[in-house]
Amino acid sequence: MSHTVVVGAGIIGCAIARELAVRGVACTVFDDRPVAGGATRASAGMLAPYVEAHERGPLLDLAVRSLDLYDDWIAAVRRESEIDVEYRRIGTLEVALDPRHAADLRRQASKEIPTEWLEPAVARSAHPGLGSIAGALLTRSHGYVAALQLTTALARAAERRGATFRRAAVQRITTDGSSARVMTSGGDCDADTVVIAAGAWGNSIEGVRIPPLRPVRGQLLHLGWSGQPPSTIVWGPQCYIVPRADGTLLVGATVEEVGFDERTTAGGVRDLLGAACDLLPDAKGATFLEARAGLRPATPDELPVLGSDPDTPNIVHASGHYRNGVLLAPVTAKVIADLIVDEQRDPVLDSFRPDRF
Repeated sequence: MSHTVVVGAGIIGCAIARELAVRGVACTVFDDRPVAGGATRASAGMLAPYVEAHERGPLLDLAVRSLDLYDDWIAAVRRESEIDVEYRRIGTLEVALDPRHAADLRRQASKEIPTEWLEPAVARSAHPGLGSIAGALLTRSHGYVAALQLTTALARAAERRGATFRRAAVQRITTDGSSARVMTSGGDCDADTVVIAAGAWGNSIEGVRIPPLRPVRGQLLHLGWSGQPPSTIVWGPQCYIVPRADGTLLVGATVEEVGFDERTTAGGVRDLLGAACDLLPDAKGATFLEARAGLRPATPDELPVLGSDPDTPNIVHASGHYRNGVLLAPVTAKVIADLIVDEQRDPVLDSFRPDRF
């Protein structure tokens, strides 16, 4: 039986491990942090391709394709893990605070994209908590998933199919023809294939070519809410607000080029709270519950890196998902597993080649 090592136990690594295990591949996942211990733990879990990738192109196409997989994927993960993952398709309301932004959003409403433009009075009537706005773009197909809960469920589903998770840092990978040796802080491991899904820490792995990745800090707030929370995700120019099923709100996220600094900061908290109050004035009375920070992995063109290394085919990359790791998890797991298990190379990989830099 072939053996695959997955480097990284975030949302992408766990999704790939579960997909490989479902298809009968022996799999070992290495990470020196707990499952979802990196960028995933600071994710609001939004599933919003038409907001995250307004411009037409390969990222939007991949994101829409991944969103289309989500309903069946979540059902399968819930069944396999016996964890009732919180997942709701409640839509997004992208809010314009000034006429110029409103004009930009209005132009994006078209028959080709499932969005609906709402004039200010209509938006405030449907969503009474909004402050002064210039209009809003409603996308009903969007939603969110509880990222930490989902990643835990993916790991459990993978383990139930035989995958093994080991707490160790991968330091070096060497290849010899069709095999690879993975050298970790907890000992060495041989594999037929190695999937690198280590996020922003991928550059620390020696011995193989790693595409350029940089950490981008994102801070996220968790707020208690009194009264009726928003009925949809509210997205403004400086923040988004995700209403959870328990009545609390997640507010995110900063975009900070600060290197490998995972602190939450007073400035980040201040900026997010101010932006949230601009969208929902009642946020001034919210209870501050928690702040989190994670380092998202970004490439120079801010597109993912997916597929085999052309010079070392048994090294497979699945990283650089930046702000869209949760959204892209199901499609990433599928195309990577298709490549490893069935030797089927999805044409979408042409846009995300590891050697494009």
